[in-house]
Amino acid sequence: MIIDANNVTNEKTPDNKGSGHPDAAVKLDPRSRVILTVLLISAFVVFLNETILNVAIPQIMDQLGISANTGQWLTTAYLLTMAIVIPITGFLLQRFTTRSMYVMAMSLFSIGTFIAAIAPNFTTLLAGRIVQAVGTAIMMPLLMTTVMVLVPSSIRGRIMGMISIVMAVAPAIGPSLSGLILSFLDWRWLFWIVLPIAATTLIIGALRIQNAGTTRSLRIDIGSVVLSAFAFSGLIYGLSSFGDAARGEALISPWIPLGAGGVALTLFIMRQVRLQHSDRALLDLRTFRSSAFSSAIILMGIAMMSLLGTIILLPIYMQNVLMLEPLQSGLFLLPGGLVMGILGPIVGRLYDRVGARKLLVPGAIVVSAALWLLASFNQFTAPPMIIVAHVTLSIGLAFIFTPLFTLSLSSVPPKLYSHASAILGTVQQVAGAAGTALFVTVLTAVSVNLGNQGASEIAATAGGMQLAFFSGAVLSVVAIGLAVAIKKPASQEELARELLP
Repeated sequence: MIIDANNVTNEKTPDNKGSGHPDAAVKLDPRSRVILTVLLISAFVVFLNETILNVAIPQIMDQLGISANTGQWLTTAYLLTMAIVIPITGFLLQRFTTRSMYVMAMSLFSIGTFIAAIAPNFTTLLAGRIVQAVGTAIMMPLLMTTVMVLVPSSIRGRIMGMISIVMAVAPAIGPSLSGLILSFLDWRWLFWIVLPIAATTLIIGALRIQNAGTTRSLRIDIGSVVLSAFAFSGLIYGLSSFGDAARGEALISPWIPLGAGGVALTLFIMRQVRLQHSDRALLDLRTFRSSAFSSAIILMGIAMMSLLGTIILLPIYMQNVLMLEPLQSGLFLLPGGLVMGILGPIVGRLYDRVGARKLLVPGAIVVSAALWLLASFNQFTAPPMIIVAHVTLSIGLAFIFTPLFTLSLSSVPPKLYSHASAILGTVQQVAGAAGTALFVTVLTAVSVNLGNQGASEIAATAGGMQLAFFSGAVLSVVAIGLAVAIKKPASQEELARELLP
């Protein structure tokens, strides 16, 4: 893909500074605004779907007559599908046009939503979720790559801030919206309500989205696809199984899929290094030659571990320790998501002015402070403190995610944008699974141990929560060091010479 110079207009500011001045007003033309608006709305819809079903799993278990372990596959299969598809998007975004990729993503998501809505049994519902996940996996890399193609560097921060709204608010309001709907309607309405919105955005996008760049005639490497599928699905499944293993409920030892995934990942990396010299790699790993990209990816991984681990644990803490209702739990997490969404565009504008490090360092410190606060919670903690801690965490993450999105993708030449977007999405999935595994495993192991020592169920769960959040707090200290070490990326000319010799 290449940047179309006609997509950008420069206007003089009230101070009559020329367009070459860093303060010059840079605007997108109407065509680019339409493309980005449709993509943002569509991404919001598909990411809302990621968390909207969690609250409904008990009702689904009851109606379809399935066990808790079976019900969790609605989440696990979704994650596994995302892990398999996202690495392939680096190839797809180079091979196919923006419009065709968008139509593919939203068509699959809409079809999956319809299948889930009419599902008469668990197998059909699971199939619908898998089809939904394929569409979701394509959407975020498509959005990120399109932003890099259409948006000039001087205003990328504010546009990435809008993407932060999608990432923060959609998953945050999912449980609250789900709780509200389930108070009056059947779980199938979670899909019936989303379906017309998805179908409408699909139609508008198919009619209005124009292609944002050029395509390349490439042949996909089947060996890389197979290795990628085994590598990332093995890692995700293995990490996701640690919680079940700690409870003695895992079907197999999590170390088996984790080990198999690790071996497949090693072979996948070796194959990509060989293929990238002829531009045939499924994921071009020359992106990691950029120190700024590598540092940003590691920091993004830690941030995702903190976010997903916290989102998983807080509802358990509120319902099993503080004895709050599911709807209350969802509402308690809503302010934090809204705050992160509100701060997204603000942080984006700040990034355009001051760069990444001045935002990442205070953001990492605030995240660490929130996790240390959570590590002090017990069964006697006042429920409003949950809101305080979660809002604090959300503020810190808002100052991390937007700069990292922008910095990571700005640290590679345009030829590698699609690969960088796919790597970013893959790391988010694996890191999220790792964070969930870390927090849930510590929680379960400590709770079981305290229960065996005679502690009540509430006290044992609270003790497990404390140590789980303590683990996250220790990890957050590493994030502060990484934030301090972040460097400004080189110019595009220098990056092309260094990364694409």
